[in-house]
Amino acid sequence: MVGIPGVGKSTLLTTMVDILKDHKKNVIVINYGTLMFDVAKENGLQNRDDLRKLSVIEQQRLQKIAAEKIATHDEEVVIIDTHAFISSPEGYYPGLPEHVLKIIRPSNFVSVAAKPEEIYNRRMKDDTRNRDKITLANIKKELDYQTGMISACAVITGSPVRHVLNGEGKIEEAADKIIKAIGL
Repeated sequence: MVGIPGVGKSTLLTTMVDILKDHKKNVIVINYGTLMFDVAKENGLQNRDDLRKLSVIEQQRLQKIAAEKIATHDEEVVIIDTHAFISSPEGYYPGLPEHVLKIIRPSNFVSVAAKPEEIYNRRMKDDTRNRDKITLANIKKELDYQTGMISACAVITGSPVRHVLNGEGKIEEAADKIIKAIGL
């Protein structure tokens, strides 16, 4: 599941997990960035937001290690919480490049979006992260990049992609759409 910051992905995942557990599904959510950061901390990185400032070569190394850890999971439902791209000094770098897709072998992709104004408001309220400058124009551009990146992932893997709008106050509706789309 991918979504730019502020689409409500974390809240949506919490709702989905509750629903799936109510239906007796063995489910785990793995945050890809957290796995990468755990490895990077061993090498001296101290701030998760600095991951995206690392060289692409270092990001690729961390992605590979995280993907290998993810591939060992055998729960009935493994949901990977990640981003379709990382805004790095070199440009927009894929969050799920081909080498990662070959390791994790995803069965489905979910791309979560929201109205740019809703994303803007959510980001403005989030003081837990060190984000780049927030503008509506940048948010619209990020949503376009997300769509392109996740569509490329679907083509590379042959796995379906479901685009879901997570509108304000419609979290249950979005969760139901995703659960049905992945056949659960």
